[in-house]
Amino acid sequence: MSATTPTALSITNQGAIRTLTLCRPEVRNAFNDEVIAELTAAFSEAGLADEVRCVVLAAEGPAFCAGADLNWMRRMADYTRDENLADAGQLAAMLRAIYECPKPTIARVQGDVFAGGVGLVAACDMAVSVDIATYCLSEVKLGLIPATISPYVIRAMGARAAHRYFLTAERFSAGEAHSMGLVHEVVTSDALDAKVAELTSALVSASPNAVCACKRLVQDVAEREIDDALVAHTVAGIADIRSSAEGKEGVQSFLQKRKPNWLL
Repeated sequence: MSATTPTALSITNQGAIRTLTLCRPEVRNAFNDEVIAELTAAFSEAGLADEVRCVVLAAEGPAFCAGADLNWMRRMADYTRDENLADAGQLAAMLRAIYECPKPTIARVQGDVFAGGVGLVAACDMAVSVDIATYCLSEVKLGLIPATISPYVIRAMGARAAHRYFLTAERFSAGEAHSMGLVHEVVTSDALDAKVAELTSALVSASPNAVCACKRLVQDVAEREIDDALVAHTVAGIADIRSSAEGKEGVQSFLQKRKPNWLL
């Protein structure tokens, strides 16, 4: 096994399997500019590497990914709409790099998944979750919307479930995530690695060209293509809501640990 360790992401290779591990457990593996850039580069590189047959996205600590990093959110709170467009565009590029990676991808979910973290899970081809993980699309509580992740999350959980969980920001269990199709398998913590290994073994034993072609086939046939127009629409959606009065109030109230003014 070989390994390299960028600042926010650990990259290991075991045979034809590449594992990308979020390694910021102290902040619940939340996004910031650095994480987004490293994930984008890592998935792009894996897609071009002949020796890689599948990619596992994993994380360290009690949470898989808690969404946006607080320090990153503090900077975003004062962004103009144009700055929000540029910022959301980087997140959109990361998600698209995961979704369009030519190699099959598996999310190894060892803990809680919130907000943008749900987008990470949904952008992967497969997801295996521990049974104790909690999921939440929490954006509306902050006066925001899950715009940038929506093309992937809605594909994964379906529009009907998205109507509920986008609008209520309820927490839901791994079992519920499984029932709506967001994750494929729910296992105990001690069975997680075995189940992921079962999937990676199946992937690397099949024809590499056929696996890549099948992935593209599903994406071409199943839904509208995630094209530049759709990505631009979602980027504009989050930039607009972040720049609005309620969007700013929601983020500021969260950072200041107080109720937003619509609850006063």
